[in-house]
Amino acid sequence: MKRTLALIVLLASGMVLSASAQTPAAAPAGPTKVAVIAFQMAVGQTNEGQRDFADLMKKFEPRRAKLKALNDEVESLTKQLQAQGDKLAPAEQQSRAAAIETKKKQLEREAEDAQNDLQQEEQQLYATLASKVYDVLQTYVEQQGYTVVFDVTPSQQQQQQVLYAAPSTVITKAIIDAYNAKSGVPAPPTVEAPKPAPARRPAAK
Repeated sequence: MKRTLALIVLLASGMVLSASAQTPAAAPAGPTKVAVIAFQMAVGQTNEGQRDFADLMKKFEPRRAKLKALNDEVESLTKQLQAQGDKLAPAEQQSRAAAIETKKKQLEREAEDAQNDLQQEEQQLYATLASKVYDVLQTYVEQQGYTVVFDVTPSQQQQQQVLYAAPSTVITKAIIDAYNAKSGVPAPPTVEAPKPAPARRPAAK
């Protein structure tokens, strides 16, 4: 899911998920059945996740537009001062430069506030949705007889450690599908690419 504002800061779990995490029990007899999931990606790619994160981006669109307008104003005033600076009285130059500096500080402050607010809401949204996806994951691995599930989402503390996983052990899509079926949230509408214009025939001579 492509982000504007360099956003969607999701919480990477970086943990090993166990099918027996809720109730410790003795190790089961027989071979260990292992699965692998990119949990963070699974959360973000559920229909509900795509819908909610898109709605969050729409919510912050007015603030993004305001920041862009303020940034454009700062750039315009700066260019004007550079072009007219030698024609202005020193007092006027200082006044305009001070006004530009004030707007720059306003831009930095509002941009930082918007980024912090967005990150906080993203993290809250992710945490709520991740908890529900985990419940589906736990039910799925119990039904399928998995004993250990590795999360291959890289974290800030350490990079992904699983070097290889057979395709049959990767359950990311299965969990996404299972969650979509449980939530009942429809898939987001797809935006069709514009069709190419038909080729023109050369005019008859």
